[in-house]
Amino acid sequence: MFALSPHELNILKKLNTPEKIQNFLDTLPINFEKNGETCMSPRRVLKERTSHCMEGAMLAALALRIAGQKPLVMDLKVTDADDDHVVAIYRKYGCYGAISKTNHGTLRYRDPVYRTLRELAMSYFHEYTIPNGEKILRSYSGAIDLSRFDRQGWMTAEEDIWYVPEYVDSVRHYTLLSRTQIRTLRRADKMERKVGAELEWKK
Repeated sequence: MFALSPHELNILKKLNTPEKIQNFLDTLPINFEKNGETCMSPRRVLKERTSHCMEGAMLAALALRIAGQKPLVMDLKVTDADDDHVVAIYRKYGCYGAISKTNHGTLRYRDPVYRTLRELAMSYFHEYTIPNGEKILRSYSGAIDLSRFDRQGWMTAEEDIWYVPEYVDSVRHYTLLSRTQIRTLRRADKMERKVGAELEWKK
């Protein structure tokens, strides 16, 4: 199936719910890209046992696919002050949820309680801050079906698959805030900044 090995399929078939997928991602140390930037396929993530957000989202999307859902991801675009965040998305009971690989204590899993992708994106708004307390989330993409990259071998490639994040970054994004709203945002307070600075994996 999908050119995956029996061993890889055995791992992924056990991840047959969003909760199990998230729990598995949580066991993988963050990919700090010590030897240079990477964009590993799900196969390489399973082999290397490390992942950053884009890599984790693709692995989660593949696991969702094997469990019978579409392999969907969503991009959360921020200001130039930080990196965008990509999550795998799924639907349950008519609502959206998200599976997320992050090193922070806030930009994590979302239960399927959001009626629209905008609601889901906004659930990350107040926690998406930088050390000075600025709230930086500005827009979100629609649902991106990774099956569009099947012919390019995104699931099993041994080389970096930069064409996936490049496409994710280039698709239409939907603005979350007006200019007036941006000008009047309150910065996160001292306690919020302290919580936001907590990291799960240390370099």
